[in-house]
Amino acid sequence: MVGSEHVTMVPSPPGQRWAADVNGQPVEVLAPSNAVLLDVLRDKVGTLGVKRGCDLGTCGCCAVMVDGKPVLSCLTLAGQVEGASITTVEGLSDGAHLAPIQTCFATHGGSQCGFCTPGFLISSQALLDSNPNPSRDEIAEAIEGNLCRCTGYQQIIDAVEAAAALHRGETEAPAPASSPHPDPHPSGPGEPTMPPGHAK
Repeated sequence: MVGSEHVTMVPSPPGQRWAADVNGQPVEVLAPSNAVLLDVLRDKVGTLGVKRGCDLGTCGCCAVMVDGKPVLSCLTLAGQVEGASITTVEGLSDGAHLAPIQTCFATHGGSQCGFCTPGFLISSQALLDSNPNPSRDEIAEAIEGNLCRCTGYQQIIDAVEAAAALHRGETEAPAPASSPHPDPHPSGPGEPTMPPGHAK
């Protein structure tokens, strides 16, 4: 840094218009021409449910659906999917109501620390969209690209089985644990001048 002028060591690629349908909404942003889909979804679109894990395509945390097919957004250039219909974990729910797969993950202990959960939910929902009656082996195969260090996978397979039964109408969804409600602090804390940890 010399004075107030900052000289970058590597020139940034030019920005270009990128447009797609994300979670049912048309989106248009300015993104670097070589940006990966993960960065565009997180940094430009604001879908923070898409997680950055390994950046190598080995953990599955960044999985999203592109035109109904699960893809790893860390290995997909945004330009490859321009104009596509993209679903992130935020797009699975119906407003404030969880999707069956999300409800079943919660009730069957399919998530513990939760970091890998968005990728599992996307991979699982993509399976259920294409196969409404998967066997346990088919579920295991569908999620084999997703890594979890907490659950041991049995609860995840149980959750997907339960969600499949819900989708087929064989079981009823459990009653919600609470009624959906808006964010209790939509404008921030009531005392913005107080230091963190000293709220009333």
